Amino acid sequence: MAKETYGSLQWSTMDIKSVINATQMEVARRLVNQGAGHGLDHTLRVLRTAEHIQANEGGDRVLIQLAALLHDVGDAKFHQGVERSGEFASEILGGLGVDPTVIAAVVHIVDRISFRTGTPADQLTWEAKIVQDADRLDALGAIGIVRTIEYGATRHQPFHLPKAKEDQPTGMGHFHEKLFKLRQLMHTDTAKSLATQRETFMREFLRQYLAECEPIAKA
Repeated sequence: MAKETYGSLQWSTMDIKSVINATQMEVARRLVNQGAGHGLDHTLRVLRTAEHIQANEGGDRVLIQLAALLHDVGDAKFHQGVERSGEFASEILGGLGVDPTVIAAVVHIVDRISFRTGTPADQLTWEAKIVQDADRLDALGAIGIVRTIEYGATRHQPFHLPKAKEDQPTGMGHFHEKLFKLRQLMHTDTAKSLATQRETFMREFLRQYLAECEPIAKA
């Protein structure tokens, strides 16, 4: 049977597929009621994007795939403000009999890539940077617009208020306060290129949105 080497470990191709598939199934089960832009659809998009970046930029593909699948499995927003993704990742992979060295590497990534942790880039592995890029890319572009609106709806936040107070959160405010800063935080050339395209689309959307909010001139 064909073997592939990842770090100091050797896996059979069949073993890799089995672990990835089993992990995805367990993540899907746990995220069945998790939404607001952090459900299974988000996780699978991050996985696909991370695989695309890895194909161009290198890195340990198995670690990237597992970390992408598990990065939001215990998101703090759904666990009383306590981030549990690393804990759950360890639990899931341990239950699948994954080598402790691999589990530790995955947990290292999962615990550090969230925007809220503020982990400096020099403390991230290359694999962590790739998964972080993929996660941040999902907050940009058309998907980013939809996720912002969906999240705002769950918090009863308007997308735009012409005379919003400085401390009143809005979807448009989120664009400027966070999302338009993500392009400069990307690590890989592949992600930087994708982020530029997606940010351009979002800025054009805002221009069109604000234009339509203006009173229609009388002929």
